[in-house]
Parts: sequence; structure tokens; C-alpha cells
Amino acid sequence: MILLTTLNSRFTHTSLALRYIYANMSELQTDTKILEFSINDALQSIAEKLLIHKPKIIGIGTYIWNASEVNELIHIIKKVDPSISIILGGPEVSHQPFRVDFKSADYIIQGEGDLAFYELCKTLLQTPQKHLERIISQTVPPLRELKLPYEYYTDDDIQNRYLYVELSRGCPFECEFCLSSMDERVRTFELDAVLDAFEKLWQRGARAFKFVDRTFNINIKTATKILDFFLAKDEPFFAHFEVIPDHFPQALKEKIKLFSHGALQLEIGIQTLNLEVAQNISRNLKLQKIKENISFLENETEAHIHLDLIVGLPGESLESFGANLDALVALSSCEIQIGILKKLSGTEIDRHDIKFGMTYSDIPPYDILKNHLVSFNDIQIMKRFARFWDLYYNSGNFKKSIKLLWGEKSVYKEFYAFGLWVYAQTDSTYKISLQRQGELLFTYLCDVKSFDAQEIAQEMLQDMLKLKGRSIPSYLRKYSKDFKIDSKLGTSGFNKRQA
Repeated sequence: MILLTTLNSRFTHTSLALRYIYANMSELQTDTKILEFSINDALQSIAEKLLIHKPKIIGIGTYIWNASEVNELIHIIKKVDPSISIILGGPEVSHQPFRVDFKSADYIIQGEGDLAFYELCKTLLQTPQKHLERIISQTVPPLRELKLPYEYYTDDDIQNRYLYVELSRGCPFECEFCLSSMDERVRTFELDAVLDAFEKLWQRGARAFKFVDRTFNINIKTATKILDFFLAKDEPFFAHFEVIPDHFPQALKEKIKLFSHGALQLEIGIQTLNLEVAQNISRNLKLQKIKENISFLENETEAHIHLDLIVGLPGESLESFGANLDALVALSSCEIQIGILKKLSGTEIDRHDIKFGMTYSDIPPYDILKNHLVSFNDIQIMKRFARFWDLYYNSGNFKKSIKLLWGEKSVYKEFYAFGLWVYAQTDSTYKISLQRQGELLFTYLCDVKSFDAQEIAQEMLQDMLKLKGRSIPSYLRKYSKDFKIDSKLGTSGFNKRQA
């Protein structure tokens, strides 16, 4: 028995990589099984569920979010049954140095393992005594020769999880913090075969598709055909794409305008709007195009937009980051995901270490700890800033009332002060209930900002009661006598947050 497994970051996620390997196991497929878990599962329980099958080989998908857990899982498996061959693959082991010690693994496949895993298993089963290199570096497989994996999503996956799909691999850009920059050539799958596979998924009930292509809109002909696939379908459905911000020709714009609210999510990696910082990380910024396209998406489409900013880039101060955030909020009301810079093995971001004093943790997820412009304390504050920003701004729970924090002032400076205050009250960034979040915001606006409580309450009541089924929070009850409840229908499913 051969087992393919990984620890996904959430229950709702699925592993596309495992299904590619399974699809390409040829005659070994009948003796191969996929077992997926999440990082929240107990590791000894995971080991038990794997070992009960008495496998000869276990392949484990290894990523930044599960590297430490995978290492511990290997330790348990090898203690119980040292005879099992453990093969690692995935981004976390595809580039050196390894900052998690995977010495207990028998083999490591670096690069795309769609075909390499099968070849290694065949050799191990046929000639187990043959001496093989422990680390196997792979050439890039021809995508059009791979068997597609989509039929191996189960009915349970289709009903309860996101389905990850792709049209291409690689990225034409060279952003130094990103592993995708290692493969500059974009390779594509045969489009008709992919569309046929998507149609079969749709007929089975699939309605949530997350495309993992790094640059969905780099090929406009392909992008428009995929959009046409969804536009021909009855709603509801949810499709997520990563797009580059400066390439939206008119034909693509016209397609995007046809999608209804909540059906389409576009993730745009802005990272920085500072031209000097962008140059440091080999990122080409066409600022005017970016602003025009974000404005188009904001004002002329119903697409849910998700922008990314990074804290800690070489040469970027907190003041510069704050200017980026202020500019994006002025451009759009969409989600703005704030991330902390990570140093991934294999990327070229390390060339800035000396000049900018870049200091990173060697423990996953390899976050920056400090640099010459941003102290360790600054980074800690910004991690909390990012968490509170997600709770208060990105969640949409306080869409009206959160804007009262800044009014005409700097979004960054006002939210920064609010984040410091919230942390002083809670000493935590997690397990803060929605009721407590709202109460903290109300108290801050009234007591610290000295706003009129009745006026604040009216805005917050509109936020808190916009979804059907919510009750009036206790801290707003005395202000709600004349408030008319006009709740929207409750939402559910994969696009709940987007709605």
C-alpha cells in the first residue's frame, strides 16, 4: 500500500498536488490511497490513521504551514515502524537550505513531483535494495502529458471544500520574495481538456473553484474562455483568481462586468506602491495602470477584490507602508490583506540581508524579525495590526462604523492607535467574540475619540443587524429604541465572507 497525505491549513482546503500524483500513478494507482488531514488534527491520531493501512510507502506534501508538524509526524511513524519509506515533496523541501531538519525522511523530491513520485515508488517496490540518491531533483514535466486530477475530488470534497484547479504553472515575473519567480516560463495545460474536466466537476455539483495560477490574466484569450465557462452557468457559484493589476484589456473588463455580486473574487498582489521599494524586490510597478484598474473593478463591477500588502520589505519604513495603505483605502473599499515578509529558501530576497539588516526567524513561517528601518517591536505591533485589520475591516462586520475611526485623517495612523488600544484591553488577538469586538470599537469611538454615543450607535446598529438572525448587542440596546431593522437575508456557503 502506498499512501499520499498532507496536513492542509484548514479543513475546507484540499490538496491538488496529491491528486495529480494519484492521477499519474499508472499501474500502482490501485494500491495507492489519498488521506488528507489538517494541522489542527492530533499528530498521533494522524499517524494511527496512516499506519492502520500497513503502508510500505508514505508520500507527504510539505509546505510552510505544516513543516514542523510533518517533521514530528515522521518521527512518530519511524518510531512505530522504521521499515516504511517516507518520501517528502512540495515547496518546503524543493529548495535548500532546509530550515526544518527532515533527516528522518528517506527521500525528498524537489520540484514538480507529478511523475517523479511514481517512478521512485516503482523503483523502491521492484528493487528495494537498490541504492538511490536521497534528494531527487526533477526536471519540469510536460503539462500536456499529465493526466488531470479533477475526477479524484470526492463527493464530500465537492460539497464541503474548495476545489483547487489550474490552467498554467510558472510566473513571468521575478519578485524576489516569491517562489514562483524561480520558474519564469509560464506553461499551460491543454485548455479543452481542462474545460471538459471542469464541466464534469460542475455536473457533479461543484460550485466553488479556486484557481492557483499565479497570473490568471496574463493570457487574455484563455482567461476570457474560462470566464465564459462560468458565465454560461446558473448561479450561485464562486470562482477565485489571482490576477496581475496592470493587465485588464477591454475584452477582459467586459467579461468581468457580467458577473453578479459574490460570484467572482480577484486577488491582486500589490505588496507595495513605493517605486523604490518595488525596484529593490525586482517588481515592475505601473502605478497609473494599477490605479485605473482597481478603480474600474471597484466602481464598474460586482467582483469581490482582495488586495495584498506586505510589511517589512527591504527599504520600506512603517511610514511608507502607511502611505500604501492610505492610498489603497482611498482607491477601493475591498479587502486589503496585510502580510509579514517571509524569507523562503530558494528566493533571492536574501541578497538584501546585509544592506538593510534583514533578520528573519529560522522557524516556519520564517517571518522577518527586524531590519534597519523596522524594529522587532514594530514587527510585533504590525502583526497585531494585521490581525485587528482583518477582524474589523476585512470581515465586513463593521463596514460603516470602522470608517468613523479615521474620517478624513490617515487610515494607517488612526487604525494603528486603535490597534494599540485594543491590545491594551485584551492582551490577545484571538478568541475575541464579535460582540466583544463591537463593544471595544464603540467604547473607543465614544471614550477615546469623544464622538456622540447616539450617532455612533446608529452606525453600529446598521452594521451589527445587517444580517438576518442577529440580535441587538447589549451595549447598543439603550440606543436602539427608534432604530428600524432592515436586515438582509443570512448568507452561507463558500462566498459568505464575500457577500
